[in-house]
Amino acid sequence: MAATEPGQLDPVSPRTANLAALLRALRAGPLSRTQLAARCGLTKAAVSGLITELSERGLVRSAGLQGGGNGRPSQLVELNGASACGLALSVEADRFAAVVTNLDGRVVAERTETADVAALGLHRSMDELAFLARQLLLGDQPVGVTVSVPGLVDSAAAVLRFAPTLRWRDAEIADLLAARLGLTVDAIRVDNEANLGAVGEVVAGVGRGVRELFYLSGGTGVGGGLVSGGTILRGARGFAGEVGHITVDPSGEQCPCGRVGCLETKAGLSAVLRGAASPGDPLHDPALGVDGRVGLLKHRVRRGDQRAVAAVSELGVALGIAVSTVVDVLDPDVVVLGGYFAELGEWLVEPVRRELSARPLGHEPACRVEPSPLGTTAPLRGAAHLATERLFADPTLVPVVTSSSIDTAEAPA
Repeated sequence: MAATEPGQLDPVSPRTANLAALLRALRAGPLSRTQLAARCGLTKAAVSGLITELSERGLVRSAGLQGGGNGRPSQLVELNGASACGLALSVEADRFAAVVTNLDGRVVAERTETADVAALGLHRSMDELAFLARQLLLGDQPVGVTVSVPGLVDSAAAVLRFAPTLRWRDAEIADLLAARLGLTVDAIRVDNEANLGAVGEVVAGVGRGVRELFYLSGGTGVGGGLVSGGTILRGARGFAGEVGHITVDPSGEQCPCGRVGCLETKAGLSAVLRGAASPGDPLHDPALGVDGRVGLLKHRVRRGDQRAVAAVSELGVALGIAVSTVVDVLDPDVVVLGGYFAELGEWLVEPVRRELSARPLGHEPACRVEPSPLGTTAPLRGAAHLATERLFADPTLVPVVTSSSIDTAEAPA
């Protein structure tokens, strides 16, 4: 995963760039100054000075000695994961969620609260989200905040342009949260939940080591996110990945977008549940939340409920048609079924694979299709990663707190 995307942060000084290079290198584990110099293309003398500064900022610490060879042991340095934290926030139609992670990516605190977000409105929702964040931070100041939202996002401006499930337009999320959390606006980024789900898979899911990954997100709507070479591909206006409006049934239902037979009319959760049960059935009870209703649907499919089985089977075919178009256009290494699709993965992966095999574009499709092991948490994992990435791009965001306790001299060979 690239440290930052183009245009995300202002250019940094050469010294800051070198500090960042060392800090990123230490993500792999403890290293000696000799190893750091080789990996980052710096002299050992330069590395020693930079390590001193990182230590004074509390970002690195001594990790003991490394033996081997005929010379004296080398002093190892490691990332001090507990020295700073990032905050990930999520807004969905039926809930708010927050996660605090340290620099190692370990979850320090997390919480979810159910809510009718559309009924609350934008400003009350921001109040609730900020309150949830403060409960988890306990007075700590995060190095970065990333907010996951379902809709079209102008990520450069940190503005949610349109979220039909929330009924929000041109919501200045970063400004509203910065005022409530006492942070600068540039510390907060806002992104589409499918984009962040794709990042989450690259960082902690089935996409580790994959260069080209497409993440298909299932929820009230359907979205997609593409990571290529470690960078989210956004398109000219930042709205790439809106696969929910690929036509999968030209004679199907009219979509709220005005088109006919869009994927969302077949694969949006409400559409699938309508196919699986009659009105008044518990599957339609909003009090159960998305997870509760999907869990109930899974239970019915497992016990062989004919209507539930047919609804999920039809969903698999619709996803396969849409995914075959995505694969033809984008040629990813792996397609990840995320959101509620992941929860139904045991019944969806094979139908999608069959559709891909039946629609090869001059060759047998080589991409893998996998359910997300992170389930509905993938966007939060991606958001948490990008929140701490702000520090890995500019370690000077953390002030000097102490004199260095690390011996700056490498043991002689």
